[in-house]
Amino acid sequence: MKTRRIGDVEVSAIGLGGMPMSIEGRPEEARSIATIHAALDEGVTLIDTADAYHRDANEVGHNELLIAKALASYGGDTSHVLVATKGGHLRPGDGSWTLDGSPEHLKEAAKASARRLGVDAIGLYQFHRPDPKVPYEESIGAIRDLLDEGVIRMAGISNANPDQIRLAQQVLGGRLVSVQNQFSPAFRSSEPELRLCAEMGIAFLPWSPLGGISRASTLGGKSGPFERVAQAHGVSPQRVCLAWELALAPVVVPIPGASRPESIRDSAAAAELELTAEEVAELSAA
Repeated sequence: MKTRRIGDVEVSAIGLGGMPMSIEGRPEEARSIATIHAALDEGVTLIDTADAYHRDANEVGHNELLIAKALASYGGDTSHVLVATKGGHLRPGDGSWTLDGSPEHLKEAAKASARRLGVDAIGLYQFHRPDPKVPYEESIGAIRDLLDEGVIRMAGISNANPDQIRLAQQVLGGRLVSVQNQFSPAFRSSEPELRLCAEMGIAFLPWSPLGGISRASTLGGKSGPFERVAQAHGVSPQRVCLAWELALAPVVVPIPGASRPESIRDSAAAAELELTAEEVAELSAA
């Protein structure tokens, strides 16, 4: 598979988002592990998770534990796989989401995530979402301390605006390596952040790059441009969507969620799909 870089680490151009395997409507564990193994078989070396990817209140870190189990049970070498996790966003267990960006919580959460993942240092740790009750520089200061202490190897942020990206880069002393924001054909409001990341040489990781579970299966509609381009190449509209995102900037690394082996196999193949400049322009204008 074609590769891109996050910091000084080379990763697959398409990653795997683990959230669908752990929240409401999740599949049986065996199918989730088979999905992760299928991703590894296809050359995926970036797996995204978070301590908040769980369903019930008493299972914080469900997805982290699942990924650790899948990696441990895989028959091949996984030493080159980068697991990115996040902290600062919480799920009480009633379906809602809450925030805690306090330095104390982030430091404790990161160490707990490392234990669940079974690693001495987390490959990539990202501040999940700004907490309006905590000054942003204080939250990022905790991420800086985790870097300095060796609890994490690389630092990123998620759901951030351009000012927060610049501030994080400043607080981290130039060590910000990734920004994970929502981005898809149906959600284009993060284009300024994508462009800024391209200017700064920071990886941009679109979450829900296919538009989320409800939109992914009907991407673009039967007569839409994604369907037309897909028919021209003999592939799925979902694969075209990911290839389009890759074509937008060399820093883009989409992380589509998956809960079935066939889904991640199709997504992974997007790294090899070459779109023409005309096709990229048509899809961007849609």
